[in-house]
Amino acid sequence: MTRHLQQGFALLLSCSLLLVGPGTRFGYAAATNNSPPAPQATQDSPEQLEQLVAPIALYPDSLIAQILPAATYPEQVVDAEKWMTQNGNLTGDNLAKAVDSQPWDVSVKALTEFPAVLGNMNQNLAWTSELGDAYLNQQPELSQAIQTMRVRAKQAGNLNTTAQQKVSAKGPTIVIQPAENNLVYVPQYDPWLVYGEPLAMFPGWYPWPGLFFDGPGVEFGVAFGVGLFGGFGWGWHNWGYDWHHDGRVVYNHNSYLSHSTTIVNRNSFHSARGNFNGESGHQAFRAAAGSPDRAGMHSGAFSGFNQGGIARGNASRGQASFGGFHGGVGFHGGGGGFHGGGGRR
Repeated sequence: MTRHLQQGFALLLSCSLLLVGPGTRFGYAAATNNSPPAPQATQDSPEQLEQLVAPIALYPDSLIAQILPAATYPEQVVDAEKWMTQNGNLTGDNLAKAVDSQPWDVSVKALTEFPAVLGNMNQNLAWTSELGDAYLNQQPELSQAIQTMRVRAKQAGNLNTTAQQKVSAKGPTIVIQPAENNLVYVPQYDPWLVYGEPLAMFPGWYPWPGLFFDGPGVEFGVAFGVGLFGGFGWGWHNWGYDWHHDGRVVYNHNSYLSHSTTIVNRNSFHSARGNFNGESGHQAFRAAAGSPDRAGMHSGAFSGFNQGGIARGNASRGQASFGGFHGGVGFHGGGGGFHGGGGRR
């Protein structure tokens, strides 16, 4: 009798394990499969990137190669612009030597050759910071956006070879280079009109003197002589843009590496791409009160400065531009070297 009871108990226990065990294991597996995925970096859409690059897409390739890395150092852009204003008496070799001794990144030093470009980046710091963020985190997509905008400008009749620049096609890639070896013209244009159909203005973006042409075409001012800075490692001829390898900036014959501690390279958290050396966790530029990031965007290192006149939070996009100065804010003086003149096309 005892033996029969023991056998019956064993059978009952086995049945219980069959009923409970699979359900328990299934429940655990379901919980595992339903666990939230690892957070991924929010990225700009192609349309947002096109809007972002619109102010520089028609610049010579080597100038873009300087602007994009410098945009990852917005705090140095501020310092450099302030220093340039305070040392406006320096020119030529004296200026180059003084710049060379500064602690800035080589890309920021290079832009002292183009004071209007540096001034524009300082004035539009929200745009500058987002451009640097996109350069670090969406390099191939950013390069594609530049090419897309060049195609649109060419179709609109606003991108052609002139006495100031050479425009050529290498396969599907449009390349822009100075017409002369040691003279660089920076085109003046309305970035919201020059590409044909009017483009929504980047929020809070304001023009800088010498870089803006109030109309649908393109003009050129005076040339910048870059030969004076040729003896320094950060000079013009050390920069290039490699369109065929995800659009990498080339500095001194090598891929440029940004060591910025301001703009975070979020790709380092999610992939093995090693094109950059940005250090995470050192977000020196904090969001100012009342300056939210653009809706749906990353939590970027910069979200609002009030330096140089303009630095807006990117809470929204979509202000259509149909000419003029888009908001009634006039030029902010300085900028150096650009005085109209070259032919409109």
